[in-house]
Amino acid sequence: MAALASDLIYAVGDVHGRSDLLARLHDLIREDAAARPPGSRTLVYLGDFVDRGHDSRGVIDLVLAPDLPGFECLALLGNHDWMMREFLRSPLEVGPGWMLNGARATLQSYGVKPPSTALDVEGMLAARDALAEALPMAHWNFLNDLRLYLARPGYLFVHAGIRPGRPADKQSIEDLIWIREEFLDSDADHGAVVVHGHTIAPAPDVRRNRIGIDTGAYYSGRLTAVVLGNGETMFLST
Repeated sequence: MAALASDLIYAVGDVHGRSDLLARLHDLIREDAAARPPGSRTLVYLGDFVDRGHDSRGVIDLVLAPDLPGFECLALLGNHDWMMREFLRSPLEVGPGWMLNGARATLQSYGVKPPSTALDVEGMLAARDALAEALPMAHWNFLNDLRLYLARPGYLFVHAGIRPGRPADKQSIEDLIWIREEFLDSDADHGAVVVHGHTIAPAPDVRRNRIGIDTGAYYSGRLTAVVLGNGETMFLST
C-alpha cells in the first residue's frame, strides 16, 4: 500500500541576523522533510530577518536561496524588516528608533558605518545613503515584497499577532508586526490557530488559539521552526 501523502508547513521564527543558525535549521528542515512520505512542502518565515545578530545580509541571502528543493518558500514582514525598509525612505523619522533596536549590526553587515548616536542627524543621513548604495537590488526587492500574513486551512501565519475580533484582511499593518498584550492575553477563537513570532519565550508557546515560536535566536542560539500537517504539531530547533 502506498504511503499517505504528507502535506506539511514549516514555519520559522525570528532569525535576527543569525545566518549560522538559519543554515543549520534549513538542514534540519531538509532532513525532516526527506524522512517523510511525499507531499507538498511549504516554508514560511515569520519575519525579523535583520538586526541584533551579526549577519543580517547573510540571512537575506539564505532566504532568497534556501537550498530546499521542492519547497514553496514564503516570507512575512516583521517590525525590524519594516524599520530597515522605512529607514531608506525616511531616515530621520525612522532612524532613531531603529538604531535603538539593533540596527547597528545590520548596517555593519552591509559595510555601512552607523551614526554615532540615535540623534546624529548627519551620521543618520550618511548611513542611509551608504546603505542605499550597498544594498543589492535583490535585497531591496525582498524587503518591499514581504507579505503581511499567510492564511492556510486551520492556520494564520503572521509576525506579531492579530487584533482579536478582526478578520485577517481588516488588520492594520501596525498590529500585524507590533502587537503584543492585546493578542497574547486573548483567549478568543480567532477562526484559525495563529502562528507567530515577535515575543520571545524560552520554548515554543503553544496555546489553544496560537503558537509562538520566537525563542530568542540572536542571544539564545535557539532558532525554532514548527512543523504542521496531517494532524501533527512538532518542533525543530538549533
